[in-house]
Amino acid sequence: MIRLPGAARLISMSAAIAAVGMSTVLATPGAAQAVANGTPVAEGQYLFSTKLTMTNIPRADGTSYDSACSGALVAPQWIVTAGHCFHDTSGNRVSGPVPYSTTATVGRADLAATNGYVVDVVEVRQASRHDVALAKLATPITDIAPLPVSTTTPQTGAILRMTGWGATSSVSPTPSSHLQAGQFKITRVAGTSVMVVGYAPAANTSACAYDSGAPYFTENPDGTQSLVSVESDGPACPHSQEETTSRVDRLADWIQQTTGTSGGTRPHPGRNGK
Repeated sequence: MIRLPGAARLISMSAAIAAVGMSTVLATPGAAQAVANGTPVAEGQYLFSTKLTMTNIPRADGTSYDSACSGALVAPQWIVTAGHCFHDTSGNRVSGPVPYSTTATVGRADLAATNGYVVDVVEVRQASRHDVALAKLATPITDIAPLPVSTTTPQTGAILRMTGWGATSSVSPTPSSHLQAGQFKITRVAGTSVMVVGYAPAANTSACAYDSGAPYFTENPDGTQSLVSVESDGPACPHSQEETTSRVDRLADWIQQTTGTSGGTRPHPGRNGK
């Protein structure tokens, strides 16, 4: 499977429509979830999970398109996501004022619900040598506990959970209207990347289009959680091959300095944010 460098999980809505002509061998009959072969997240779970909606993204030819990414609240006014979610017309990652209109939906598992927040994104900071970015919200969210960032090296064999707003399949992909989750196993750690494969509910549980930036995090026996990596790139979904995620333990100091947080990596107090 050919991997597209740094953008396989961020595609335009028009490209999604064009994908109808792809072979349906990748589809899962009866599947209704995003995060291919995942499970729906109940309202009140994983409140830090974030849907990023981008509109009027400019192309070099003067046209524009809409797209989406996933992410997680890591500080009251900051979302972590994939660096390639914010780019110029040549596809180069950009820092500074947000390059196109972007909103963050936080603390809501279903887009039809009215709980949680929908906040404009106003600024982007790119990590060097990692496909990771921090997106600044126009106003802070103070009643949802951020997801702490791990400072320890990811371990092969560890089980992580991922939450995302991506598509069900690479065939005619569209962003989900309901947050989905799945579990993954770390197969190896290579430089800035953490490679994972599907673990539960199926071996081919996998990230899909619009899952770029989705958080992969530990769920510890005491109920705490910590961010290990974010979704970057992978094969067409659903699949049982390795997925590339970008590790964050080496970025913990940068994240703390950028977001102005202290205390760094206190554990998250469980999935319900209480």
